[in-house]
Amino acid sequence: MHKRIIWAIMRKDILIWLRTPTNIAATILPALALLLIQALGSAAVGRSPVALVVADPGPQAAQIATSIQHADVFRLTVTNSTRAQILLHDLQVVAIITVPAGFSQAVQAGEKATVDVTVNNLNLDFTNDIRRAVPDTITQYYQTQGPTSPIKVTMQQYNLRPHDVQLFQYTVLPTLILLLMVAGLISGGVAAAREWEARTIKEMLLSPTTHTDVITGKVLAGFTTTFGLGLLIFMLTALLGWITPTGIFWLTGLFVIALVALLSAGLGVMLGALAQRVQPVIAITVNAALYLFFLAGGTGVLSFEPQWLQTIAIFDPLTYGVHALQMAVFYQSADLLGRDLLVLVGTVIVALSLGVAAMRRGIAEG
Repeated sequence: MHKRIIWAIMRKDILIWLRTPTNIAATILPALALLLIQALGSAAVGRSPVALVVADPGPQAAQIATSIQHADVFRLTVTNSTRAQILLHDLQVVAIITVPAGFSQAVQAGEKATVDVTVNNLNLDFTNDIRRAVPDTITQYYQTQGPTSPIKVTMQQYNLRPHDVQLFQYTVLPTLILLLMVAGLISGGVAAAREWEARTIKEMLLSPTTHTDVITGKVLAGFTTTFGLGLLIFMLTALLGWITPTGIFWLTGLFVIALVALLSAGLGVMLGALAQRVQPVIAITVNAALYLFFLAGGTGVLSFEPQWLQTIAIFDPLTYGVHALQMAVFYQSADLLGRDLLVLVGTVIVALSLGVAAMRRGIAEG
C-alpha cells in the first residue's frame, strides 16, 4: 500500500515537472549561461594571439622563429611588419614579436642580439602572459643549440598530474554541480509548494496517505528528475570529450552526482514547505544555488582563491562535491575521497531531516 502511494506521488510530480517548461528553463538556463560565459572566458585567457615578424633571413633568426612557433604558448600569425601593425591596431593580436634584421649576424659575432616585443597592454592579464611567454620561448631557443649554447642553464619540468586539463574542461564539473543544485532545489521545492498553492494538501490530509508517504514521494521525485538530468549531462560531456572518466571512477562520479541530487532535493522540499508558493521558491532556490556555487570556488581553483573564501568554502557542501568529481573524472584519483563522501553523506542526512521536519510542520498547519 505504502509503496503504491509513494510511487503515485513520485509519478505525479515527475509528470508535472516534465510538462512545465518554465521550471525546466529555470533549471537549465542558469547553468547553460554560466557554461557559455566560462567557454568565452577560457578562449579569452588561453593562448594569446600574437603576430610574428621575421625580418632577418639568417639561420639564427630561423631557429628562434621555429622555437617561438613550437612553444605552444601563442596563437601565432606569421606576417610582415605592415600587416602586423594593422592586426595590433585592430585588436586582432595583443603583441608583435619581431626578429629584426641583423639578428643572425649579431649572434654569429657574439654581439648583443635583440628580439623586439610590442605589447598592447590593454590589461595586465594579456601583458603578463606575453612577459612570461617570450622569455620561455627564448630559453627553448638556447636549448636547441645544445653544447654550443652560450647559456648552459636549462629547465626540466616535472608534472604532478598525468595529463593536462584545458581551462574550459576544468569548469565543466563545477557547472554540473550547479545544475544539480538548481534542478533539485526547483524540482523538490516547486513540487512541495504546489500542494499548498493549489490547495491539494488538504486532499492529502483527508486521504489514507501518511505524512511519511508524502514526504518520501516528494523527495524521491526531486531526486529522480535531478539525477536523471545529471546523468544525461555527465554522459553527454563524456561523449564530447570534455571529461574522461575511466574504470571504477565512472561509478565514483555517478555516486557523487547521486549524493548531490539527493542533497538538493531534500533542501528543495524544505524550502517548498516553508515558502508554500511556487514563484518565491524558484527565485530563492536559483539564488541559493548560485551563492553556494560561487562560495565553493566554482569559477576557479579554490586553493588559489582569497583566504576568506577558502574559509567559507569549508562549510559549503558543494566544495566537496566539486573536489570529488574533479579528482575522479580528470585525474583518476581517490585523493580525499573518503572525506568528501563523508561530508556529502552527512549533509544529505541533515538536508533530508530538515526537509522532513518542514513538510511535517507544513502538513500539520495545512
